[in-house]
Amino acid sequence: MSVEAMRRAGDGGRTARLHSISLETHARVEFKDLTGAIEKLVEASQVESGVCHIFVPHTTAAVLINENDDPALTRDFDEFLNRLVPRDRDYHHNDGNCDAHLKAALVGSSKALLVENRRLILGRWQGIYFCEFDGPRRRELRVKVLSD
Repeated sequence: MSVEAMRRAGDGGRTARLHSISLETHARVEFKDLTGAIEKLVEASQVESGVCHIFVPHTTAAVLINENDDPALTRDFDEFLNRLVPRDRDYHHNDGNCDAHLKAALVGSSKALLVENRRLILGRWQGIYFCEFDGPRRRELRVKVLSD
């Protein structure tokens, strides 16, 4: 996984840092814990207080915030989403990945997290996951850290 700072901008005392995280997925469905990588970006941004926006620019991938203590939870998410949106169903959009589009829409393509003292505000057990629903693929994740 490579992290590249893409743009820096200042606007009347407000600071914005836009970053891109490139990643490769290795399975059709994969949940990658990116908490540490995003925490490093927030700390390096030097934004003391603000918001960290996370955006997935793909229609068959998503971003999830949930428990990251027990890796079995991602299997539970996969099984739950498969019950809601099975892959082998007869969909109108039937190019073989309609289930991936629907799962990504359910989980969501963006999240906003608070930043205080150059740190993400997350609950004790919370982590940030990139959710792949149509891999393996090369993917991008955008992270923008804005000061108050």
